[in-house]
Amino acid sequence: MAYSDLECLARIIQCEAGGEGENGMKAVASVVMNRVNVTYGEYAKYKTVRQVVFQPRQFVCAMETVDGKYNAQNIYNMALEQIHWDIAQWAMAGHRLTNLGTALWFFNPYSPECRANFPSRVGTFAVRIGNHCFYNPTDAYADT
Repeated sequence: MAYSDLECLARIIQCEAGGEGENGMKAVASVVMNRVNVTYGEYAKYKTVRQVVFQPRQFVCAMETVDGKYNAQNIYNMALEQIHWDIAQWAMAGHRLTNLGTALWFFNPYSPECRANFPSRVGTFAVRIGNHCFYNPTDAYADT
């Protein structure tokens, strides 16, 4: 599908964090936009929301299949609401959650604990918002 950057961002927000409340959705939008804007490390080559969202193996919601099985919870199946568009526009206008820092990663650990580093040692824990743990890049990220 030929989604615009705005629609890609709205869809990934809804799919990855639709049940996480406004701050959870803003945090996911912030991570995507942080990746678009980072000037070093492995993400520096991705300059658009669409490139970030569809970077291989980054967002489960951007995958039509997972472990060889159809992934019904993907961005193509999302029913967008106005809040998803509003948060996407908010993030694309340069806004970020202040407690998030420059987070480039998030994941749901399915436990009350967030590990200190993710992935490996290139990210360090910043904050937990809802069910997701968010990670800021370390100096080691620059070498990726």
